[in-house]
Amino acid sequence: MRNPLSRTIESIPPSGIRKFFDVVNEIDGAVSLGVGEPDFDTPWHVRDEGIYSLEKGRTFYTSNSGLKELRQEICNFTKRKYDCNYTVSETLVTVGGSEAIDIAFRAMLDEGDEVIIPEPCYVSYRPCAILAGGVPVIIDLKEENRFRLTAQELLQAITDKTKILLLSFPNNPTGAIMERKDLEEIARICIEKDIFVVSDEIYSELTYGKERHVSIASLPGMRERTVVINGFSKAFAMTGWRLGYAMGPENIIKQMTKIHQFAIMCAPTTSQFAAVEALRNGDEDIELMRESYDQRRRYLLSAFEEMGLPCFEPEGAFYMFPSIKRFGMSSDEFAERLLKAEKLAVVPGTAFGTSGEGFLRISYAYSLESLKEAMERLGRFIKTL
Repeated sequence: MRNPLSRTIESIPPSGIRKFFDVVNEIDGAVSLGVGEPDFDTPWHVRDEGIYSLEKGRTFYTSNSGLKELRQEICNFTKRKYDCNYTVSETLVTVGGSEAIDIAFRAMLDEGDEVIIPEPCYVSYRPCAILAGGVPVIIDLKEENRFRLTAQELLQAITDKTKILLLSFPNNPTGAIMERKDLEEIARICIEKDIFVVSDEIYSELTYGKERHVSIASLPGMRERTVVINGFSKAFAMTGWRLGYAMGPENIIKQMTKIHQFAIMCAPTTSQFAAVEALRNGDEDIELMRESYDQRRRYLLSAFEEMGLPCFEPEGAFYMFPSIKRFGMSSDEFAERLLKAEKLAVVPGTAFGTSGEGFLRISYAYSLESLKEAMERLGRFIKTL
């Protein structure tokens, strides 16, 4: 019998995160710092709106693009927060930010087009580019640059086949951000070289420095060549509602909507009604969560310093990326030995690209009590090395 599977999909390895945590789930008493999911419940007023929509029988399909009311609120939120001007026709509601990434690549790439992907990064970018017929070109970001993309690194990666630059800041797994001055240099190059940008800004509301998140789409000349990806999972603690969105030039959004129309139809209706409430009245919820994450961030930095574990200070998302290079073992070996010795689960940095070797991703989307227990276990383990 012929092989029923696509050679392309067979060539793509499974997620390094999920592969590791399949093992974790088998261990009694394990403490996990590996899941990138807020430990907060979705705010009650948002849940209540979802319940109300069900009580009212609002269980119909919405338009393929999403509720017009929701798309307008997304435009209002994006203008208010990031000074990005989009219209309802330039906005598409998706099933999470992950779908938006996938269909952006499928709508924009032809076979052989190159996509520049700075790593370490979220696990789906490279596979989505490959599945869309693109060729990933990897830039290994450096700790000495605070894991930011530099103009020189970008210039060296560009060829005559480059079509898209993927940006993901604030970054998963490093917690790195790009400040306005960094983005201005990147924008200048994109305009000069005629490159499009797909900017995943799902952690845009979770920054901790003096400067709040800056979207590259807000810079001169970039709105017309950028697709912004965002969603409700991280800022509003709505992971299970599966709701995201894309904003960009109408001609690109139109083709993304076509793929979405054939593959998905529309995002969940109940989730869309709840999201309207989140955008209208959720600023205080975001601020409370951000303050809590910042407290946890500062606690972990202090704990790492006490145990002699080097870690640059992340200014976004809810991840730490400490270095374990001095222990003379790979990220995978360190994580496996830590799990076996102390029943503490973290993610090897290599799950996010080869440049993650020598690092661990530790999520602080957990309570302070859980983090303190985890640091006790990690400290004990390090003392044995």
